[in-house]
Amino acid sequence: MLEIKDLNVRYGGIHAVRGIDMSVPQGNIVTLIGANGAGKSSTLRAICNLVKKTGTISFMGEDISKLPTREIVKRGISMVPEGRRVFADLTIYENLVLGAYTRKDEAGIKSDIEWVYSLFPRLKEREKQLAGTLSGGEQQMLAVGRALMSRPKLLMMDEPSLGLAPILVRDVFKIIQKIHEEGVTILLIEQNARMALKVADYAYVLETGAIALSGSGQELLKNQEVTRAYLGGV
Repeated sequence: MLEIKDLNVRYGGIHAVRGIDMSVPQGNIVTLIGANGAGKSSTLRAICNLVKKTGTISFMGEDISKLPTREIVKRGISMVPEGRRVFADLTIYENLVLGAYTRKDEAGIKSDIEWVYSLFPRLKEREKQLAGTLSGGEQQMLAVGRALMSRPKLLMMDEPSLGLAPILVRDVFKIIQKIHEEGVTILLIEQNARMALKVADYAYVLETGAIALSGSGQELLKNQEVTRAYLGGV
């Protein structure tokens, strides 16, 4: 579904992503794990053409490397950004409608809002509440719901559990699995490496902008190097 070849991202003198090759097969959950500054977020931003880059990015067989971000969204890629970034002065409902800004099918949009509410009943209860007044967990639900409103084939999630209480982290991962069961392919960046590897079909470990390891989620869970570096093992 998504193929990345020789991707490089530089910020001035900093080489943030160093010639990585990776793929996201349709129907899979693929996760990127690594320390802060490893290049994970830069990889997602490069896919959406939000940063300057070199290399080739193909989606569903089409080279999207130079497409504007709006066109990439239209092709079926959506991102839940790190830090949620909801529109604080708009209501939950208005945030969701904005998530469908590339669409014209009013009946489909209405149906998808109800689908999002079925995933996140708390949003339905508060649909007229301003997003800025929501708790961190509720804002994360809204950020995911807003991304789903573009009807993505590939949903990219950047640190969805960051800053959330442990019980909410479990809820977030249940939702990730539920969205996946609905047929959405997922590319996940997550500091909680253990949880990410448990749900992942395949995983890549990034270190200083390069891929250090890759394998199935279960393989990397058992890898002593990964355990020592990311899972709190010895």
